[in-house]
Amino acid sequence: MIPRAAKQLVLERLETYPAVSLGGPRQCGKTTLARTIGGIYFDLEQPSEHLRLDLEWEEHIAARELVILDEAQSWPELFPRLRGVIDKERKRKGRFLLLGSVSPSLMIQVSESLTGRLSLVELTPLLWAELKTQASRGRRWLCGGYPDGGVLEPRSFPQWQRDYLALLSQRDLPTWGLPAKPRTTDRLLRMLAALNGQVWNASQVGKSLGLSYQTVNTYLDYLEGAYLIRRLQPYQINLRKRLVKSPKVYWRDSGLLHALLNVSDESTLLAQPWVGASWEGHVIEQVLGQLKATGRSFDSYYFRTSDQYELDLVLDFGKALWAIEIKLTTSPGPEDMVRLDKTADLIDASRRFLISQTRRPGGNGRRVSCDLPTFLAHLRESTS
Repeated sequence: MIPRAAKQLVLERLETYPAVSLGGPRQCGKTTLARTIGGIYFDLEQPSEHLRLDLEWEEHIAARELVILDEAQSWPELFPRLRGVIDKERKRKGRFLLLGSVSPSLMIQVSESLTGRLSLVELTPLLWAELKTQASRGRRWLCGGYPDGGVLEPRSFPQWQRDYLALLSQRDLPTWGLPAKPRTTDRLLRMLAALNGQVWNASQVGKSLGLSYQTVNTYLDYLEGAYLIRRLQPYQINLRKRLVKSPKVYWRDSGLLHALLNVSDESTLLAQPWVGASWEGHVIEQVLGQLKATGRSFDSYYFRTSDQYELDLVLDFGKALWAIEIKLTTSPGPEDMVRLDKTADLIDASRRFLISQTRRPGGNGRRVSCDLPTFLAHLRESTS
């Protein structure tokens, strides 16, 4: 069993909150992680489990054992009941662990019933840093991070991803409230794959689908809430230069992206004209996933001016601002760091990182050229 970086964060939050919500996409390992923590487990997607929980409710709320409620969004009536139980004994901590495949932003029951009573933790598919073998780490970009999707066993990719997306569009997303027909959802998913790493233009996408831009934005909310898509917002600052103000969209899992674009091996991936955007999105997810797993407070953005000065990722830690440029090359040149410095100066970034596939990291702490593993080590040092 692979130890998950977020486990310690879940344990810490259970010590300080009555309830913790562990969210993340389907099949990313939430149930496995919860079972390593221990407690009484209920799978609320099964109607029989609703009855079992109802019959045993008084027994479990009186006990001191953690109650794990898997796919909690499947039983909306549960949330007011949880609120009542928690409010009777607000000083009791670590009582409930709620697992969900839908972001709390789409779970009205959480916002209405449990605000201030639970802590939110997000679990991603397996991160590069959680994988222990060179083979699995080498497959992480191509296959993505789902445990059953090929990163641990390459024969599963890409058919597993195709089946996963088909079931989401046909069953799960409509159940969670997405009003689109499965065929429309499939078209939108493929369009988003083609637009990976680009600035979001809802009007253009809506025109291609025969939908209004408002409807397309609503659909994107659901895909973001299902942990499929990330909208990276632009960093805004007062400059004389005109800034791009629309978000960029990325697929959060590179394996799902590659399956949609009919890429099944590394040589085919490297031959694609969009391979740089794929690498960029992969690096961004590894960085943000590691930060989320440690519980560090931060905001993430991209930055672009109208005259094409751009930073792929800006990390705002409050007291520090990191400027990051991501390039798919093994030999970044001095001109790449010069341009990074010019752009980073526009936002007064305290540290600058050029992340590539170089085998010769270098820098002085403030200005660094390195590969992804070295950058992740910088992150760990900064949070220790």
